[in-house]
Amino acid sequence: LTLLLFSCLQGSATHAVHASTDSKPNIIVIVADDLGYSDLGCYGGEIDTPNLDALASGGLRLSQFYNTAKCHSSRVSLLTGQYCKAAGDVKLSHAVTSAEMLGHAGYFTAMTGKWHLSNQPTDFGFARYFGHLSGACNFFYGDKTFRLNGQPWEVPKSGFYTTVANVDFGLRFLEEARQQGGPWHLYVAFNAPHAPLHALPEDYAKYKGRYAAGWDHFRQQRFNKQMEGGLFSASTQPSPRPDHIPAWESLSEARKQFESKRMATLAAMIDRVDQEVGRLVEDLRQAGELDNTLIWFFSDNGACPYDRTSQGVNEEPTDGDVTLGDSTGWAWARNTPFRFYKQNQFEGGIATPSIVHWPAGLQVQAGSIETTPSHLIDVLPTIVEAAGAETITSVGDRQGRPISGRSLLPVFQGELFERTEPIHFLFSQDRAIRDGVWKAVSFRRGPWELYNLDEDRTELNDLANAMPERLESLVEQWHTMASEILHSEERPSSPPGDAPPVKQHPEWTNFSLDPVDGRRGNGGGNKKASAKEPATGKPSIRARKNTRLDISSNVITLHCTGEDPGIALDRLPSSLPQGPYQLAFELASEAVGDGALYFTINPRTVLPKGSEIPFEVMSDGEWRPHTIDLDTTGRIHKLRVDVCDGEGQARVRDMRLLSGTGEVLLRIPGDMRAKGKP
Repeated sequence: LTLLLFSCLQGSATHAVHASTDSKPNIIVIVADDLGYSDLGCYGGEIDTPNLDALASGGLRLSQFYNTAKCHSSRVSLLTGQYCKAAGDVKLSHAVTSAEMLGHAGYFTAMTGKWHLSNQPTDFGFARYFGHLSGACNFFYGDKTFRLNGQPWEVPKSGFYTTVANVDFGLRFLEEARQQGGPWHLYVAFNAPHAPLHALPEDYAKYKGRYAAGWDHFRQQRFNKQMEGGLFSASTQPSPRPDHIPAWESLSEARKQFESKRMATLAAMIDRVDQEVGRLVEDLRQAGELDNTLIWFFSDNGACPYDRTSQGVNEEPTDGDVTLGDSTGWAWARNTPFRFYKQNQFEGGIATPSIVHWPAGLQVQAGSIETTPSHLIDVLPTIVEAAGAETITSVGDRQGRPISGRSLLPVFQGELFERTEPIHFLFSQDRAIRDGVWKAVSFRRGPWELYNLDEDRTELNDLANAMPERLESLVEQWHTMASEILHSEERPSSPPGDAPPVKQHPEWTNFSLDPVDGRRGNGGGNKKASAKEPATGKPSIRARKNTRLDISSNVITLHCTGEDPGIALDRLPSSLPQGPYQLAFELASEAVGDGALYFTINPRTVLPKGSEIPFEVMSDGEWRPHTIDLDTTGRIHKLRVDVCDGEGQARVRDMRLLSGTGEVLLRIPGDMRAKGKP
């Protein structure tokens, strides 16, 4: 099938092709989750991706196509043509979606996969939907947020894998669309290769042991392949291995084996995405629809470095009971040749592989590489224009703000494309702006840096001190756009020289530690925890870093900036009985993502070490009850509750720590002492 498909695509697009159809194109938008820039074969990778490579060789690759560096905000931008905050964030309260515009133009609209926004896709223009509303889930077991056309859908006890199920239902929806007649739009939002890392046994077997040579070897191999393929100019230099990632040969044998397994799992997950894309493309070919279907594939952000809890570090990750977290080392290799990762606005976080295949509509040489800078905000205006649809400005009580994206049809037609304003980047504390060849970027609200991307795409030569006036102008533009377009007043970043040059993050992997079940990969750093028992007295409650805490009566209001979104109880009463326990509360969230509870039964243990219990959150602002079992026979010492994993406001009320028999042991915040600034 793979060889047949490749031959078919090559044969249909060996020369320049021209739009010569009177019918509206079908449109497929395919999004991968946490895919690194170099993970696909056609972008330098060693992973087997023949189907996506064939789409690239028969279509167009964009080498400077940008995302927002984060899952939910990228989804907002691609659906609305706006920057995330301007669109109303996860509520899409100031936006109209591409599905609504295409549906208004007579398109059958369907979606499969990860939603990660408020409400459901069927509330925003998709006539059909299968997938999960959460930001991530177990690939084999799913979660309780799965929906089919707006109704709860129970994940089967066996024989289920989300990547495959997404295409199973996508093909079912396409069959329904064909029966109705007329053009159709399908949005496929894969959750792969987002953690937890889970691979089908047959896919994992293919890559087992393949990555023993380590990240230094594969990064160099990927860069060589990129240069040979013409993705970058001859003067491009890869960014060096950063200080927070050790040389592969310096790792312990236990760490090498674990890291090799993690990358084999990631490769297997990406291979499976390619296989499922191949199933979709083959279905189009059989239906005679391939030539006049606009297929657009990209990633929502760069590879993820956040090394969260793994379970089953000595097992193979081929069922839902073994879950592995991401690796900072492999994230660096997967983002070849760039610096940094998901959430950062350096090229490693925001540059995505992007493939367009549309034989009836592309008027460029098949296999071309386009270097024009573009962004996810350009997806909506492009597909709406391609469909001949109308740009709708309001639906119901949602009044859309102006679309910031620009149609890329001129690029697809080989014509000159000019952007009238810079491209703006913001997630949490990380920000950037690109205006032509110039880019200003700030890491976690640190000093602004300045780069000429025409001469220095990998951001190695910071020109901030050499060209202060140009930098100042870009930063001023960034704040003007934040205020006037995003409708957000953002605190300034540090000026050049105001912060140390070393860049760190508390959730990057600490490679000095051997992998252990139930411990985050960073292991809390190398600091030694105090061996002292918690002091007696009234226990305290505090907001975690970058979260503002307000307490009124029994309601805790959390204003989250995107990182460290929750509360911590660092000192619980020594009079508490032994477990088990339950934590009961009501939560009304308008913030992004799901939650997690952490607790310790050892006074020497520092959070977030200890036990982790994830829980699902509906981010619709409605009060919803939660009861979480803390299955331990020890006495609890510390407790932390993260109510989301992104920006927004969340309210918690009537929080109680209960005994196993339901007795109230502690009322939160009633029995607590607020710590620090409100």
